[in-house]
Amino acid sequence: MTQNTYFAPQGGLPPQSQLLTGRAAFTTAYAVIPKGCFSDIVTSALPFWDKARFWVIARPMSGFSETFSHYIAEVAPGGGSDRPETDGAAQAVLFVVEGAVELTVEGSTYTLSEGGYAYLPAMSAWRLHNVGIASARFHWIRKAYQAVDGLDAPGVFVTSDADTPPSAMPDTDGRWATTRFVDPADLRHDMHVNIVTLQPGAVIPFAETHVMEHGLYVLQGKGVYRLNQDWVEVEAGDFMWLRAFCPQACYAGGPEPFRYLLYKDVNRHMPLHPPGR
Repeated sequence: MTQNTYFAPQGGLPPQSQLLTGRAAFTTAYAVIPKGCFSDIVTSALPFWDKARFWVIARPMSGFSETFSHYIAEVAPGGGSDRPETDGAAQAVLFVVEGAVELTVEGSTYTLSEGGYAYLPAMSAWRLHNVGIASARFHWIRKAYQAVDGLDAPGVFVTSDADTPPSAMPDTDGRWATTRFVDPADLRHDMHVNIVTLQPGAVIPFAETHVMEHGLYVLQGKGVYRLNQDWVEVEAGDFMWLRAFCPQACYAGGPEPFRYLLYKDVNRHMPLHPPGR
């Protein structure tokens, strides 16, 4: 079986001789940020982080992601933060794709290496540092938690891709599977961040159209994705945003599995009033 690998952006800058024609797209229904867009000049700095930079690939705004932000963090040896989050309402998922980090939350310390996954509830005090000798890179997905009267808030948990068995989709002989880090029946959670795996030649055989919005980062392999009315080739290192109700389907190509990290908002009523009312 092909070993799971995780693409991690390295930055840099393309040569002056490179053509400007590319695959980047921003539409009313979806966006595609190809791996070639992850250059040095589009990184951001954040308060209270040392020796770190961030590719911000999704943020709440009109006409783009409405419910979440998605960063890819690069932390140099000795870098990190004792106050990484400045918004008390923000819950987070961390997923490490290169190197390792030391995470301390609620008095416990964990080492997250490649494939490591952590869920951090809103209002949790956490710290993160790179105590190794190589740079660490990880996804940091944030969403304001929507509390519901009568439901407890979820707690911290730390696991990994390797320790979470994938669940095969029905009638696919395991060719299409989802690694679910949260039980779908656990209504305390209002977001899921999973990994979808399609073996070479496998397909999502219908155009999904649903209320959840998606952020998809391709971790491994390549495929062709149906986004609204367009077919778009994607590969490891590409990011896609799909608006709620955007028709979507795909098929996997190439010699290795097509795997992507998938965000979606779940388990909450639709707001019926504009913010502030």
